[in-house]
Order: sequence, then structure tokens, then C-alpha cells
Amino acid sequence: MLSVQNLNQYYGGSHILRDVSFDAAPGKVTALLGRNGVGKTTLLKCLMGLVPAAAGSIRFGGEDITRQPSHVRVRAGIGYVPQGREIFPRLTVHENLLMGLATKPRGTPIPQRIFDMFPVLGQMLRRRGGDLSGGQQQQLAIGRALAFSPRLLILDEPTEGIQPSIIKDIERAIRALAEEGSMAILLVEQYYDFARSLADHYLVMERGEIVKRGEGSRMEQDGVRELLAV
Repeated sequence: MLSVQNLNQYYGGSHILRDVSFDAAPGKVTALLGRNGVGKTTLLKCLMGLVPAAAGSIRFGGEDITRQPSHVRVRAGIGYVPQGREIFPRLTVHENLLMGLATKPRGTPIPQRIFDMFPVLGQMLRRRGGDLSGGQQQQLAIGRALAFSPRLLILDEPTEGIQPSIIKDIERAIRALAEEGSMAILLVEQYYDFARSLADHYLVMERGEIVKRGEGSRMEQDGVRELLAV
């Protein structure tokens, strides 16, 4: 579904991404782990076209999207849940979810599965997004990204600042999406236990490079926890 090859990016004189290469397959959760400042969010911004790639290639569904603008990538089927959620605080829950349907024909309904995964959203449709708790806002951000049924879902630190009960809800939702088999999921996380519980494959980034990768079931044996704790 997603294939990244030798991706490089610079900020001024700093080499932020260094020959980053990986694939994300349908029906699988690919977990990207690393401490703060190693380039994870910059990588996601490159994938979404928010930051241009200096070198390398990004292919999605067999098509080269390296130089495509963000809206073309979204129309192709890439959903993005940014770090910090970035919902529209003055819009209602319903209006926020409708924003996720911007690429669809007018009148397209909000998928019922969003409310099945996150029932609280159905109960708060008329409440403004800014009045929700942090965890509820995260559920709303994920629901907004799911509204147009993406083929690739990118999640940037979805557990950041979230209470444990909602982390469990998000974990169940991600697992259910992966089990459907049609969607690839790229999960960026610092919370090791959450990533390990979901990962089919893992990547560890340090100083803009992928320094370790493998099967999610081997994260403990491969010493991934220790890499993140250094």
C-alpha cells in the first residue's frame, strides 16, 4: 500500500531524515517508535505532502506521490491524525466529522462504524469540539480521518495525554480496523506497551534513521524497550 524509499529531508543545515525506507501493508499495523526529536513527525509531514521530500520516493497504491500536493494524497486514500489532534474547536462534533467527508459527494453520510467504535461521539454530536475532553477529542480526530474510508491511516502519537480508559478504546478500534484487512495503518508512538500490543511490524528511528526493524511479536526479544529508554 505504502512504499517509502531512501527519503531525505533537511531543515536549514540539519539533516533530519536520512535514507528512510519502509513499507506499510494492508491489514497490518506498522509501528514507528523513537524518542522526541528523532524525525518521526517530519517523516509523517513528508508522507502527507506538508513538507517536501529533498530526495527519495513515496509510492502509494503503486503510484508515485512524492511531488503530489496534500489534497491529492488525501483523495488517493490517505487519512492523517496529527499529533495534538487539531480538531476544529468551534465546530460541533457533527461538523468536525463532516469535514472528513470533504472529498466525498455532498450528502455522503458519516459511516456508522465511527459511532460503533466511539459511541461517545454519537452522544455528543451537537457539542463543540473544544468542549470535549482530550481523550474524546482524540476519538473525534480519528473518526474524522476515518470518515472517508481511507486505505492508509496515519496516526501520530494517538495516546499522548490520554486517559487509560480511552487508550484502551483506541487500541480496540485500531485492532478492529487492521483485522478488516483492507486498510494499512502507520502508528507513530512513544508508548512502548501500546505499540507492542498492536504492531505487526516495528521500526525504530534515531537521528533521522531507521536503526532497527522487525516483527512486532519480537519487540521484547529485540530489545526495543531499551532503545527507547536510552
